[in-house]
Amino acid sequence: MTKSVLYMSMSLDGYIAGSNDNPGNPGGDDFMRLHEWYGFEGTPPNTKGTGWGARFMDEGHATGAVLAGRRTVEQVDHWGGDHHGVPIFVVSHRPPDPSAAKYSLVTYVTDGIESAMAQAKAAAKGKDVMVHGAYTAQRALEAGVLDELQVHQIPVLFGAGRRLFDTLPSRIELEIVRVIDTPDATHIRYRVIKG
Repeated sequence: MTKSVLYMSMSLDGYIAGSNDNPGNPGGDDFMRLHEWYGFEGTPPNTKGTGWGARFMDEGHATGAVLAGRRTVEQVDHWGGDHHGVPIFVVSHRPPDPSAAKYSLVTYVTDGIESAMAQAKAAAKGKDVMVHGAYTAQRALEAGVLDELQVHQIPVLFGAGRRLFDTLPSRIELEIVRVIDTPDATHIRYRVIKG
């Protein structure tokens, strides 16, 4: 069964982006500190990791579609239209900028998170859907369409920036599915308890 899974590196104090997060500075100041544990070779997302980073990179690249918010995709120019070769669904309240038309794998969905997730799951053809972005994750949790969270907890306190769970409408219960503790990060997989 296809699951929707949020993949996110996060500081201990809950930040997924540093200060000054804007199109000219995607992820904000010191953003790569949250991703050093991957041991990147190349340019994300079509890159290779080393050690535990390679394991999680392979897991993420086994997904069949990506669902992200407009802010996330526009800051990285839609990953050049290629996030590990799978369809990219963008949740937005308005139609895309004409520049997005050059990316054949990118589809903007303007009729809500539920519709976007349904389209992403159908396109994933039995594989999981990778979810990116704090706002998108919050809306997916609120709508009950996010199934799991893979949080890479980084041993750093950012003190400022963009938080992953800044605003949620109510309490959401989670079940810990897996914990992998490494020197560079603690990798925690949660299942969202629904209903």
